[in-house]
Formats: sequence, C-alpha cells, structure tokens
Amino acid sequence: MSEAPSYKERKVITIGVVSELTGLSERQIRYYEERKLVFPERSPKGNRKYSFADVELLIDIANKREEGVQTYEIRQDMIREEKKREKRMRKQLLRGEINARFGIQRER
Repeated sequence: MSEAPSYKERKVITIGVVSELTGLSERQIRYYEERKLVFPERSPKGNRKYSFADVELLIDIANKREEGVQTYEIRQDMIREEKKREKRMRKQLLRGEINARFGIQRER
C-alpha cells in the first residue's frame, strides 16, 4: 500500500492559480509542459492540475530562463539530478538489504 502524497505533492491547483502564483502566463506554463519540464495531471474533464512542488519548480525554471538558461539545458540538468537521486536511492536500498541480511544495526 502506497502512502498518500504530501500536501506539497498533491496535484490540485489549476493553471490559472499557478499563473497567479508564479507570474507566468498560462501559455508559458503550457510551453514548459511541452518542453517536459513540468508534468501536470489531468482532471476527468482534461484540465491541468499542479502541485505546490510544481509551482516551486516553475518559479525555479522562470528564474533560470531570466538568467539566460535554455529550456534544453534545464531539462538536461533535471535528468542528471533524477539519475543522481535514483543512484542514491539504489545505494540506500542495497545498504539496507545488506544490513538486514547480515544483522548489522546502525549506531545511534
């Protein structure tokens, strides 16, 4: 059974509210979605739904764009960061499996 997403991860905010919160136009937000920088969910009626984490990400993207960073570069950075997170997670899982297998307990 998976945990419910935290309030920060729940996709409940409409594009209009995201636009107000970020100062980005709805068109800019859709463009960042097209460029695979943000991934909203869709409601049953097809409306985009964003999370607070998405809002923070969009603000970060907008700041990078103001600094002259291209969307392609931002996407490549996101991919690299995701790979680093996955590698750390695999390492932690492996460490946990080894510890469980050999009865190693962490000192507190």
